[in-house]
Amino acid sequence: MEKAFVAQRVATKLFTTEAAVDAAMIEATELMADLLKARSDVGTSLVFADDVQVKMVEAIQALGAARTAMVGVHNELTEAKLRLGIRTTLGGVENKPSFMRKADKTAMREVG
Repeated sequence: MEKAFVAQRVATKLFTTEAAVDAAMIEATELMADLLKARSDVGTSLVFADDVQVKMVEAIQALGAARTAMVGVHNELTEAKLRLGIRTTLGGVENKPSFMRKADKTAMREVG
């Protein structure tokens, strides 16, 4: 199989994994916010379920570490791609998640 196609397959999985880690981080931080709000809504003291909040902070830190590791993986794979002699991005075949794609330029036009 041609190197460029193998690299594309790996890149697609990489982008999917990066997006999954980001999504997990978003969910965890939203859960933390909901937990804090719920405590306030119920009217309990700050010490109520503090151990839960500590564990949530640990989980968010672990997700942050996972995200940093994925950035490292991305950078290493970019270097590996170059060492293999793969220099193109396959001309738009790349399946990056929509939030990672370049936005289309908006042209200015005269109105009035």
